[in-house]
Amino acid sequence: MTAFKTIRARAEKRKGGPKALAKLLPARPDPKALAKLSDDRILAEMTKRVFCAGFAWSVIESKWPGFEKAFLGFKPGPLTLQPDDFWDGLMKDTGIVRNGAKIMSVRANAGFVRDVAKEHGSFGKFLANWPSSDQTGLLELLAKRGSRLGGNTGQMMLRFLGWDGFVTSRDVILCLRDAGLDIAETVTSKRDLAKVQAQFNAWAEETGLPYVQLSRICAMSIGENYSAEKLASFGADE
Repeated sequence: MTAFKTIRARAEKRKGGPKALAKLLPARPDPKALAKLSDDRILAEMTKRVFCAGFAWSVIESKWPGFEKAFLGFKPGPLTLQPDDFWDGLMKDTGIVRNGAKIMSVRANAGFVRDVAKEHGSFGKFLANWPSSDQTGLLELLAKRGSRLGGNTGQMMLRFLGWDGFVTSRDVILCLRDAGLDIAETVTSKRDLAKVQAQFNAWAEETGLPYVQLSRICAMSIGENYSAEKLASFGADE
């Protein structure tokens, strides 16, 4: 496998040098800040990532005040007590995207967040205590216990919440394959995810960098060489 210093040097060359690359990297995640996140903000971010999947993110963002109102501020307790009529009525609410399956995922995920919070004090504390070296295990739990939180949606939710992890974007996978990792062009199998996890664990040990920065450097080292402005428009994506 290619040493990460080689990948970083390539990213630095593409982005205009070490200082220019450093400015494009996300901040080191703060587990204490994550632990303090309220359960309603966790559920809100879950919902936003679920609805953004397959939709233009700008559409969801423009309607977000309507989502906050429709879903009672995303407070898990009150949402889990709502009757079927409440959820049926949301299908007529023009303030949100009226996708039945995704609307019902909020109901399921409210229960998921509530249950995990009861087990660990809060969902944020649960995430803050989960090691980045086992992101695959966390993603598996999100997919099994949550609703529509598998695959890229779960990864992006973790990224936007501030959990320290990688994202298996097209460029990240291209970087890993170029470095010598034997994985498919689209990573979906447990086998390939385990290989990706092991490689990021090795790079984290090699460099001391957080996984979010390793992932971003990897993405910027190969593929389309986006400008700093374009990268900023992607937000937490890569």
